[in-house]
Amino acid sequence: MLNPEITKLINEQINKELYSAYLYLGMANYYADQGLNGFENWFFVQTQEELDHAQLFRKYLLNNGESVVLTEIAAPDAEYKDFREPLVKALEHERFVTDCINKIYQAAYKINDFRTMQFLNWFIEEQGEEEMNADDNIKKFDLFAGDSKGLYMLDNEMKARVYAPPSLVLD
Repeated sequence: MLNPEITKLINEQINKELYSAYLYLGMANYYADQGLNGFENWFFVQTQEELDHAQLFRKYLLNNGESVVLTEIAAPDAEYKDFREPLVKALEHERFVTDCINKIYQAAYKINDFRTMQFLNWFIEEQGEEEMNADDNIKKFDLFAGDSKGLYMLDNEMKARVYAPPSLVLD
């Protein structure tokens, strides 16, 4: 069994990961409405990754004899002023998620919960990648999307992203 505080924090993280999927699905829909199918694809793949993250946290609780408590998922903001804004919001959100995971790790560290710390190591590495990818998207957008040809090429590059299941497996 896990410490009750760790269980509570992980249950909250499941909700945050599901919200992340919801947020990115909304961004995918925004780009689809704008005819930017590559951006849509990039965020749809991101949606799938966030759903996987929620499932990994869920499975960790279940594997440790804890109940999963699902709560309401807030509706994400669906209004954007331009094509760049969702990219910035995505980076801000990834930084928020990183902070949340770090707080769980800190709580586990305080009580010497090495199993949870080991489990969270994968997420800490993953968040580094998530933040880097989000930041790269902004940089590429700023460099190339200033004209229609650059936006077209960037959209095509983003269309090439494919879904890859997480490397962390919990049985």
